[in-house]
Amino acid sequence: MTLKWDELDDRAVKTAKILAADAVEKVGSGHPGTAISIAPAAYLLFQRYLRIDPKDPKWLGRDRFVMSAGHSSLTQYCQMYLAGQTLELDDLKALRTRGSLTPAHPEYGHTAGVEITTGPLGTGIASAVGFAMSARRSHGLFDPETPMGESPFDHYVYVIAGDGCLQEGVASEASSLAGTQKLGNLILLWDDNHISIEDDTNIAFTEDVLKRYEAYGWHTQRVDWLSEDGSYAEDVTALDAAIEAAKAETDKPSIIALRTIIGWPTPGKQNTGGIHGSKLGDEALRGLKEALGADPDAMFGVDEEAVAHARANVAARAEQARTEWDARFAQWKAANPERAELLDRVLDKKLPEGWETALPSFEAGKAVATRSASGKVIASLADALPEVWGGSADLAGSNNTIMPGQPSFIPAEYSTGAFQGDAFGRNLHFGIREFAMGAIMNGMAADGLTRPYGGTFFVFSDFMRGAVRLAALMDLPVTYVWTHDSIGVGEDGPTHQPVEHLAAYRAIPNLAIVRPADANETIVAWKTVLEKAHPAALILSRQNLPVPERGEGALASAEGLAKGAYVLADAEGEPDVILMGSGSEVQYALEAKDLLAAEGVKARVVSVPCMEWFDEQSAEYKESVLPAAVKARVSVEAGIAMPWRALVGDAGRSVSLEHFGESASGDLLFADYGFTAENVVAAAKESLAAAK
Repeated sequence: MTLKWDELDDRAVKTAKILAADAVEKVGSGHPGTAISIAPAAYLLFQRYLRIDPKDPKWLGRDRFVMSAGHSSLTQYCQMYLAGQTLELDDLKALRTRGSLTPAHPEYGHTAGVEITTGPLGTGIASAVGFAMSARRSHGLFDPETPMGESPFDHYVYVIAGDGCLQEGVASEASSLAGTQKLGNLILLWDDNHISIEDDTNIAFTEDVLKRYEAYGWHTQRVDWLSEDGSYAEDVTALDAAIEAAKAETDKPSIIALRTIIGWPTPGKQNTGGIHGSKLGDEALRGLKEALGADPDAMFGVDEEAVAHARANVAARAEQARTEWDARFAQWKAANPERAELLDRVLDKKLPEGWETALPSFEAGKAVATRSASGKVIASLADALPEVWGGSADLAGSNNTIMPGQPSFIPAEYSTGAFQGDAFGRNLHFGIREFAMGAIMNGMAADGLTRPYGGTFFVFSDFMRGAVRLAALMDLPVTYVWTHDSIGVGEDGPTHQPVEHLAAYRAIPNLAIVRPADANETIVAWKTVLEKAHPAALILSRQNLPVPERGEGALASAEGLAKGAYVLADAEGEPDVILMGSGSEVQYALEAKDLLAAEGVKARVVSVPCMEWFDEQSAEYKESVLPAAVKARVSVEAGIAMPWRALVGDAGRSVSLEHFGESASGDLLFADYGFTAENVVAAAKESLAAAK
């Protein structure tokens, strides 16, 4: 199909360049360079390829666009303005100011039309892989009989990335997996401008990126706007042909290396690090406008005719796309009433009535590792919640993240003796790529059609922290299954024994850290996480933990976990001391209660699996669990004590671990490091003395 591009398109691109420069100049900070030089490519993408409906940013049939080079948010904002999607001129004028729809980096849930929060470089590429995987899984979930490319659930994922994105390891991790997955619906446009903050990228980045991506299994192309003789021309026809070729390649993700000059045509500043992340200044700004044939004295000079042309074009394309898609969707809905009900439920973010009856239960008196209990829950979800899927960073057998009887989400030709591949499968294999796993799950969750989970050892959650923070920032319903939660890992030694991790992750706002004390708390933990639909991490033991008797005459119901903390075992009347703990250490608090009772000391045991959920409870409930009058308190947890300070108070004591572990059996380390009932009793006596 021949590219239609006329003078009005040229003028619209010039408008985008000027608006990008003026917006940064007005606020005094920002990243104008890339937004100026990549404007023709972004305009081509939005005007000719990106299937969107400006009136309905959440239209199910839309393509997904990810601005991985999030610092160049103006690239996206200017095109959204030209497309008539969400943003108007006043929004561009309000760039990077409080409350505006144009924050420094694109933010999911803040600006309609932004699919994912980007800014930390490379994470956008990885999340785009998640969007592409979600599209294929959604096809399989809702419309498996229809050939790929013909379903209303099929769409493209377009990404604009920069040199910085391609340098970050998370992009490499995710791109490698994308090649294995043969994600033909993923098209990456790399703005290869050779400039970063420290100027020429040759000081640190000289590899042949396209050869790397070819090795990953990607379809690769190069479009040079900068010729060998030094001449420069924004050849949109060549780029258009490359995008068409990328779309024609259905079995491989595609990368197009577009050689640009950053900031072109800004005299004196183009092709320098100086234009990457600061305003142009009066002289360069005037020079840019003069080079573009615009009024150098006008700020936010808009070519109204060109804007109207661009908006009319997108509106016409949207109308045609909606008409065609609506017909296909109606046909699908009529032929698939049960799947249509599932879709409605998923889009409404609801769980089916009675789904929890599928959850397992565990007999008291046995010993079960909470990672094992979690695995039983995951197995029970297969039929009850078809939208749930997940896997592990190559630790499925240890994390217990496999859904038995379900195929793996890999092309069939990559099946192995252990795993049967299916393009629409449900068991995910992320490989040893924790950061990519986290960012990919963000894309899946932001897409809104599935509920992903992903596992690794808790100590390796360090590798994915950046993605976890973004999930918390976006409030995405991602579930992390982090096992091997303490020195209970034992002989694997200090490299594998998390010590500071509970405190570090509790420090992230809007992230629930849930460390169940036994198998039945693990069931309630999963149930609550799925019902709340917010980012949450399950912190699970490697070693077996006792499953205590609960109910009348025994310990309180595990349902109390849903409130974050609850009275597990109480004394008659007002307690003298409160013993608090999480996870595997709760058992020591229970044993200490009995020892104290033998000495006439009344102790209350409080299980605190999730401090974040407890913080959400009413003041009355908190007082009922931790009465202010009881100053003597002890916390017991195999990690640093920092997070417990507010709960134990000035007279309280903490049985904690303030140093790294060592290679020895878990039981020996727990005993040697003071995680015993006797040491909890000693701490309680100290606290009682301090509270007097």
